[in-house]
Amino acid sequence: MASLSGLSVEHSQPLLGGTEVLSLLLLSSLVGPPLNFQATLPRHTPGITTSFATDASRPGLIAQAPVTNDYRVTALQPDFTGSLWVGSWNGLARINPETGRIQQRVNIPSRTIEALAQDRVGRVWVGTFDGLVRVDPRTNAITAQNFTLPSNRVLALQIDSRGFLWAGTDRGLVMISPDRGLVMTTLQELSGVSANDLALDRNNHLWVGTLDGLVQVNTASAFPMRRVSNLPGGAVQSITLGPQGNLWVGTPAGLLVVDPVRAELVRSVGAMRGRSVLSVGFDRNQNAWVGTTSGLFKLKANTGELLGQVPSLPSSRILALSPNTGNKIWVGTSEGLGWVSQLTGQGTPHWGLVSPNVLEARQ
Repeated sequence: MASLSGLSVEHSQPLLGGTEVLSLLLLSSLVGPPLNFQATLPRHTPGITTSFATDASRPGLIAQAPVTNDYRVTALQPDFTGSLWVGSWNGLARINPETGRIQQRVNIPSRTIEALAQDRVGRVWVGTFDGLVRVDPRTNAITAQNFTLPSNRVLALQIDSRGFLWAGTDRGLVMISPDRGLVMTTLQELSGVSANDLALDRNNHLWVGTLDGLVQVNTASAFPMRRVSNLPGGAVQSITLGPQGNLWVGTPAGLLVVDPVRAELVRSVGAMRGRSVLSVGFDRNQNAWVGTTSGLFKLKANTGELLGQVPSLPSSRILALSPNTGNKIWVGTSEGLGWVSQLTGQGTPHWGLVSPNVLEARQ
């Protein structure tokens, strides 16, 4: 074990917990609700139907009967059609990112969504607390389901350079063939146990954020290569590849920039020290947007200079970001979906996908 900039780095320790596992995905032909926004609730509340209707007093406001007390938006994924998929603890929706119009609410087996990814042929993979679901954006139909992972609690998804899907769970990591519908490899003895977030570096190696730091995985062999521990804050909550090829790593204690080639801490971003960082994204101007438990911040990526904080979002707890999507910065918060104007920097709730508490507070 070598020490780099105060970090512990371990090399070439295989972490595979057993032989490869092959598991056939259960195919399904469930189809999402039509565009009139009539949606039937998932299997754990059979027979209950929720209607969605436009509130004429506020354009774009969708009035809905409360079916859950948790409206957090945890995942955002643009697709090849130009839509933005919104994953929340209140289900799956598809919107037009230019106008914010809700195009579809897709009925899936679990309402609790933690991760989204688009594969090479445009299918949207949905990671939930009940496993994986694959959705065809052309039809909004569920085309596959998988409930045979090491844990059904899927926390992160990433497509690698060969087109394989990696799913991080609270009990390890799995590699899936999206076309054949097979779980190919499992890494259940992953250091740090929980695969909280995933990112691919420019050498096509997979980086896994765990409760105990970072693990680098060779996507060709599925063997761990290096482990970076003793990061400030300990647990990794988010990983994003930056415009210069470094990894931007969010922890409960701040924001770190890590060189993936040397597995070395480049710097701790001073403006974010002491803040719990949950999400990071970069816009076309290479500005960093940093979501924390205390708000959304805009920074210069090359210097870390703080450019400002975004006001008026549904909540200060920022869980997901989708910059460069439509003409806005889309933001998932603990109280629902919001967006940031790139002209004014002002935040605005998406009135159809937020908690009723937000609606009441703004009236």
